[in-house]
Amino acid sequence: MINITVKDHTGQEHQIQGLEGDTLMEVLREYEWGVAAICGGLMACGTCQVYLDKEWQDKFPLIDPEEQDLLEEFDSIKSNSRLSCQLHLDSRHDGLSLTIAPDE
Repeated sequence: MINITVKDHTGQEHQIQGLEGDTLMEVLREYEWGVAAICGGLMACGTCQVYLDKEWQDKFPLIDPEEQDLLEEFDSIKSNSRLSCQLHLDSRHDGLSLTIAPDE
């Protein structure tokens, strides 16, 4: 199991777990306070945007141009923004910490 600390839209922190091989979006959409993930992971809507805590940014593959283009459509984009549908979990991510981006 991969332990993840998530700060929701209200600032409340939650401790959750994911499985190796899951996308972060698959884990987060299971919670009422989680991501909407309207497109189901097709990288078509951006409703699974999260902010990775700084120390976790380099633990995932670099953002690709398609993901970057979609994120740039949102006012809420930050330097640590990622689409959780593009982030596959593995054992290196145990202890991951992130914040769910606001809905737009």
